[in-house]
Amino acid sequence: MPDETFIESYKQDFINRLRNFRNERDISAREMSLSLGQNVNYINLIENGKRLPSMQGFFLICEYLKIAPQEFFKITEDKSTYEDSNDKDTKQDNLGELLSDIKNLGEKELPIVSKMIHALV
Repeated sequence: MPDETFIESYKQDFINRLRNFRNERDISAREMSLSLGQNVNYINLIENGKRLPSMQGFFLICEYLKIAPQEFFKITEDKSTYEDSNDKDTKQDNLGELLSDIKNLGEKELPIVSKMIHALV
């Protein structure tokens, strides 16, 4: 059975992303709900964690926001992480270093790091 805390973090991430996309476009929750053909409280219920959209509902939300589903979940890099975020060599070096570190993890640490990585991608 999945860890409830893990699931709750995904749910909260979904809620935050939806709210951010909606606010970036200056769209009220009521306006978006009605435009999706739903009850006036539909988006508020989602953003308050009281319900989640179906898969079809999620695709309609993405269509309404004019984004691809993968863009909805895209993780943006904090530019302070890299001096030059477009520098492929720097990213490649960091990736190589990370993989080297992962190879040195023990049996207890590897599943923890794996869950963290899956939560980020």
